[in-house]
Amino acid sequence: MEAKCLVLMLVIPALSLLAESQDGLRTGFYSSSCPRAEAIVRSTVESHFNEDPTVAAGVLRLHFHDCFVQGCDGSVLITGASAERNAAPNLGLRGFEVIDDAKAQLEALCPGVVSCADILALAARDAVDLSDGPSWAVPTGRRDGRISSSKDAANLPSPLDSIAVQKQKFSAKGLDTHDLVTLVGAHTIGQTDCQFFRYRLYNFTTTGNADPTINPVFSAQLQALCPKNGDGSKRVELDKDSQTKFDVSFFKNVRAGNGVLESDQRLLGDADTQRIVQNYAATLRGLLGFRFDFEFRKAMIKMSSIEVKTGAQGEIRKICSNFN
Repeated sequence: MEAKCLVLMLVIPALSLLAESQDGLRTGFYSSSCPRAEAIVRSTVESHFNEDPTVAAGVLRLHFHDCFVQGCDGSVLITGASAERNAAPNLGLRGFEVIDDAKAQLEALCPGVVSCADILALAARDAVDLSDGPSWAVPTGRRDGRISSSKDAANLPSPLDSIAVQKQKFSAKGLDTHDLVTLVGAHTIGQTDCQFFRYRLYNFTTTGNADPTINPVFSAQLQALCPKNGDGSKRVELDKDSQTKFDVSFFKNVRAGNGVLESDQRLLGDADTQRIVQNYAATLRGLLGFRFDFEFRKAMIKMSSIEVKTGAQGEIRKICSNFN
């Protein structure tokens, strides 16, 4: 317990400094204009989480996909045939109702003040916290974008990406290899469809065998969940040990060959990413999980500041799914 307290004493001041250093954003942005903003977002996320804990992963992924296209500006929330959320990589996104719910309450209390982009950033933090993960001070002050195009989502990270491609895509957004592995760790509470990894289980090699990087025991378990000609939309947890708990078991699974997505398992095949996975998965080097918790906070603050719109840029939407 003393060791844990010491880690927290070191972590909190460092995060406070980081949270105050983001260009154009600051913690407590709505402290005067809408003092209850963060509390309303939190209570809304908690209400939906209590009904369905898996919505936490949905909200977190929604924020990630938003930030990687046009920056963290709520562009993924816009509806329309050619909008970003209708791009192929975004068709499985969920959690929109959580953001819409929080926005409706905030518009009734503080009309035209709190952006949808900020609601999404706050909701992602709360989703992690409610899943027994870390919490952090979210710098706010983002404004909502006025562009949402499915064409712009073509370069989102994919489960099929090699480590080299993953590194390139993250680097293009100002994120390094450490950020990449850390943020992929969000898969500890994620799910995916059989159709996105079933190819690893059948005829992956020229001899018709499964992907050799999968633990054979785990491969058999996945085959039982996702038969060769079964329902491709069936959902499977990305962390087989603790689907709704935000912890380091995801990294332990990757280390053991139990990664569901090919892109996740590939983290063990690259020297740079393997070292980070091993550090998070190890009990002592991982500081009982505190290392990942601390680094995830930092990576999320960094990611949620990608290409943000502030000041007079963009707008504050009245409804998150529509431009003003």
